[in-house]
Amino acid sequence: MQPPQPQVPRSQVAVVVIGHDDAAHVTGAVRSALAQGDAVREVVAVDDCSTDGSADLLDRLAGGEPRLRVIRRPVNSGGCGTPRNTGLAAVTSPYVMFLDSDDLLPPGAVDALLTAATGAHAQVAGGLCVRRELPSGHETPWEPALYAAPAVLARPALRPRLVHDTLCVNKLYATAFLRTHGIRFPDGRFPYEDLVFTARVWAAAPRVALVPDRVYVWHVRRSARRLSISLDRAGVDNWRARTHACRCVHEILLTAGQKRLARRARAKFLDHDLRMYARELPLHDEEYRRQWWAHTRAFLAEYDAADWARDPVAPGRLIGRVVLASAEPCDLPRLRELAARPARLCPPYHRAADGTPCWSADLPGIALEPLLVRPVPLLPLAVDAELRPHAHGPRLRVRLHELYGRVARAGPWSVETEWRHRDRGGVRVRRTVPLRRAADGTWVAEATVRPDRLAMLGTGAWDLWLRVRFRDGSSRRVTAHALAGPGLLRRCVMPSPWHGVVLVRPYATHSGSLALRVAAGFRGVVPVLRGRLRRLVH
Repeated sequence: MQPPQPQVPRSQVAVVVIGHDDAAHVTGAVRSALAQGDAVREVVAVDDCSTDGSADLLDRLAGGEPRLRVIRRPVNSGGCGTPRNTGLAAVTSPYVMFLDSDDLLPPGAVDALLTAATGAHAQVAGGLCVRRELPSGHETPWEPALYAAPAVLARPALRPRLVHDTLCVNKLYATAFLRTHGIRFPDGRFPYEDLVFTARVWAAAPRVALVPDRVYVWHVRRSARRLSISLDRAGVDNWRARTHACRCVHEILLTAGQKRLARRARAKFLDHDLRMYARELPLHDEEYRRQWWAHTRAFLAEYDAADWARDPVAPGRLIGRVVLASAEPCDLPRLRELAARPARLCPPYHRAADGTPCWSADLPGIALEPLLVRPVPLLPLAVDAELRPHAHGPRLRVRLHELYGRVARAGPWSVETEWRHRDRGGVRVRRTVPLRRAADGTWVAEATVRPDRLAMLGTGAWDLWLRVRFRDGSSRRVTAHALAGPGLLRRCVMPSPWHGVVLVRPYATHSGSLALRVAAGFRGVVPVLRGRLRRLVH
């Protein structure tokens, strides 16, 4: 017989909920915390001097819920760090979590984290966060590889990938651990405060438990009147704030002797932050680009040789090398394609005087020689796609470019086209077509798109994904660069036996990839056409 296990008291967790002028959502967030059951001993709601009645709503809710305590800050702090610190100072429970007023804790979240923390004697327990786009409801997991299976780590350095999970809200913390090490959020107006807080946590080398359970729902409202900090990237000050937070992260980890984590944090900046903003760079005006470029060059100048040595042609590192090598913004369309996921290195493909592959004729010092030995499934293959109207449905034509002889050696054989519904991840339409060599040295394939079939499976946005297969058995999954020009990216209306009519509108995403918007039936088509007419009139 197994010896009896000690009973762990369940009411051990405090949830700190912060909000400012969010009356529409804050009570929903608080109720999701209270609904966690006996594991939650207290919910501390900190109102950061709201003017929309949020605090009054919380007070009324607290009148019937003894576990809820409301703290009103007399002056708005200008950020998220100060109200979280206020709540952290007020909790009396052994463990604490943080929740934003416009997000939710899914059922069982606190139980899953508390069980993991107490069972592993861990100071920190983390679980899966999902980004839920509203109003569509489409969900994307945040850093899913970290939470694919349960794990216990004696210290964060044993899994450096942890520095990529910069969220503070999908984790449970031992309150005494935070207080002993003086771990707090930056106060006042400090965008991306969670990056700094999480770095301070990892720098203190806690024992960590990871669970695959969903523990946090991060709501993304792109059409909201007031965008969140992570979405409001219109001004260059947002980029300056992000780089400042990333610099703080590196300094915190390095000062604590966590050299491996500090190095990984710099790599994460190149692969995640830099690529994200580089994708959006062509969308901004010239003044923004100039300021962004100058600031980024100054920031990347702090990197040392070891930061660039590992895999110098990885997309983020290659973008950074181009920025450092040019005093003025250059090659923005190519950088946007390189920043896409998966990365696309678009032509032209240059060689230096000695025949070594290089970035461009203007920047021959940026050598691309490692591409000659990079495995085919990791190559930044460039595929163009065009969609032309046709009597039987739009005709998709894809073109695969050569890459310093690597494509020809692998032997392109076929390409699988996959239209994937953006808001319904499991809905896909696939077709495999052969690739043939064209006179210009590229490989092309064609396929008919059936709008009526797409409309039957779901209206809305459809993304194009491709899997290029080679004779040697390897394959590479890519997206396609959307070609523009006469007759391309044009709306077309197709008759449908099921819907009467289907409207298809091809367009290029922020990263330049081809996608479709599909509307079905006269009720679906008329609003789209009306909106188009309104834009033309204005």
